[in-house]
Amino acid sequence: MEFPKNLLPDGASPEWMNKADNAWQITAATLVGLQSVPGLMILYGGMVKKKWAVNSAFMALYAFAAVLVCWVGWGFRMAFGDALVDFWGKPAVALDEKFLLEQAFLGYFPNSTMVLFQFMFAAITLILIGGAVLGRMNFLAWMLFVPLWLTFSYTIGAYSIWCPDGWLAKLGVIDFAGGYVIHLSAGVAGFTAAYWVGPRSDKDRERFPPNNILLMLAGAGLLWMGWTGFNGGAPYAASTVSSFAALNTHVCAATSLITWLVLDIAIFGKPSVVGAVQGMITGLVCITPAAGVVQCWAAILMGIISGSIPWYTMMILHHKIKLLRYVDDTFAVFHTHAIAGSLGGILTGFFAVPKLSRLFFSVADWEKYIGLAYGLQTGRTSAGFHQMAVQLVGIAFIVCLNIVTTSLICLFIKLIVPLRMSEEELDIGDDAVHGEEAYALWDDGQRFDNSKLNSIYDVDEFTSNFSKTASELQMV
Repeated sequence: MEFPKNLLPDGASPEWMNKADNAWQITAATLVGLQSVPGLMILYGGMVKKKWAVNSAFMALYAFAAVLVCWVGWGFRMAFGDALVDFWGKPAVALDEKFLLEQAFLGYFPNSTMVLFQFMFAAITLILIGGAVLGRMNFLAWMLFVPLWLTFSYTIGAYSIWCPDGWLAKLGVIDFAGGYVIHLSAGVAGFTAAYWVGPRSDKDRERFPPNNILLMLAGAGLLWMGWTGFNGGAPYAASTVSSFAALNTHVCAATSLITWLVLDIAIFGKPSVVGAVQGMITGLVCITPAAGVVQCWAAILMGIISGSIPWYTMMILHHKIKLLRYVDDTFAVFHTHAIAGSLGGILTGFFAVPKLSRLFFSVADWEKYIGLAYGLQTGRTSAGFHQMAVQLVGIAFIVCLNIVTTSLICLFIKLIVPLRMSEEELDIGDDAVHGEEAYALWDDGQRFDNSKLNSIYDVDEFTSNFSKTASELQMV
């Protein structure tokens, strides 16, 4: 029996490469990319006050582009390359064909696929941080913040937990797809950056209604559906584990959304669309570190917990704790990502199933990855408590790392450019910062004054030239 010609190895399809895995990994990377561009661009642009729609979406777009350049320039190898120390890799480029065509450190596909997939994770982390400082961070400061934070914070967390040589990876932390590396990091870093940047203007803090709820829902939908690639791509294979993780992801998100919705109705008397989106996000974040290593019924329990505890911290506890009131976290990234990500890590340490851990990790010492619940059930109590302790160590490391590095980065940037916009920019918004507005066609019967930055003609000149051209065409 011979293989079909399209499955035979050749120069472009070496024997070690699995075409199905490679195809799925590129697809998963694209789904994760769509979560950022356009997903979070649309979500942010619709969820903020009208005067900040352009700035918010543009911060996401810039971060996506800047991270890619830094990622292939030095970031990927610092996160997944040769060890510099136990928590950091050596900076090196990921640009030459020799490296990019070699087999990746995990999976049956080339390094180019791994670089692409992991870039999408790095990019969305920076964009999530941006959600905490929208509506007042100086755009030039943001342009500096993105490459600095990627270099001195993200790569350390990714190497420590996801690189096989990382110290937390060796310790046995379970972070299936980024509950620690992405969401806990983004939540803590975003909250810390918000502290240093300072609050929005008083008017914006008092009233900050979404300018387009339907647009916000479209962005939220892209975020939710894109999570199939986010968690489904974590096994680096088109396998049963990837399908299992994707199902758990959506089950947890749906349960969390409904839980949040029920609490809104029970306490405030009205079903909130914005609240439902927050519940969806906390469910997606909570299941991320556990997606492929917990039972589907555990995903439902995790959804109930992720829809209730972050709801309580955001809607009740937030107003009682001075620090939470003082720090202006625009989109409550601390609650939706730091709290939900920590919950996910802890619950992973409780619900992780040994058999599923074996399928995911595929290592000789897979038995160490056992949740406390199964440790108690099988008489391996000490192993279960050890896993729970390891999960807590991972949380502590990521929290401390991001408080320190984010603070140092913000203080450094402050020496170069202001972290915060001017009072005039805070008062006017997009038009003052970018010379553009999101919904600037007509206003109270007056023709919109085109942006000087992006207009070749003013309206009257354009009309005159158009009429002249039309007349010439008629003569011809």
